[in-house]
Amino acid sequence: MIDDIKKDAQTRMHKSVEALRHDLTKVRTGRASTALVDHLKVNYYGSDMPLTQVASVTVADARSLVITPWEKQMVAPVEKAILASDLGLNPTTAGTVIRINLPALTEERRKELSKLVHNEGENTKVAIRNIRRDAIGQVKDLLKEKLISEDEERRSGDEIQKLTDKGIKDVDEVVKAKEQELMAV
Repeated sequence: MIDDIKKDAQTRMHKSVEALRHDLTKVRTGRASTALVDHLKVNYYGSDMPLTQVASVTVADARSLVITPWEKQMVAPVEKAILASDLGLNPTTAGTVIRINLPALTEERRKELSKLVHNEGENTKVAIRNIRRDAIGQVKDLLKEKLISEDEERRSGDEIQKLTDKGIKDVDEVVKAKEQELMAV
């Protein structure tokens, strides 16, 4: 019973850290990455499809992406999706190939993005602490129902705290790595 609570808490904390990792791939650094456009949706015959399902996305060099739609008539909708996105990028089209050149980040923009990364990390830490609170609450309920002893409750609380500490340490590492990536010129 207690093991299930701990296992559930550990799984949820791990998912929170992975969600943070995934969210941070969308934060633009100075380098080109296909993850930058992975979340874009393109209108494909009336339904929104992920960009990766209507075109191939490749990294041409350190500062540019090349998007090649599989159908010629999809060039305009793909271009429209890029312009409508929150990325602030201007695509250039040459026939059936769309190029996106990533401008170098200014120092000010790097600091803004660093703050954004830091805030995302803090939000993930709050989520992890909420998971800890829920797990400890479940253990206390077991104690109230006299299904476990006070010693087991105390031991479980300590183990849940260790899981929380590990989750927060993981978040700090992810945030630190992303900030270093942002600050590298």
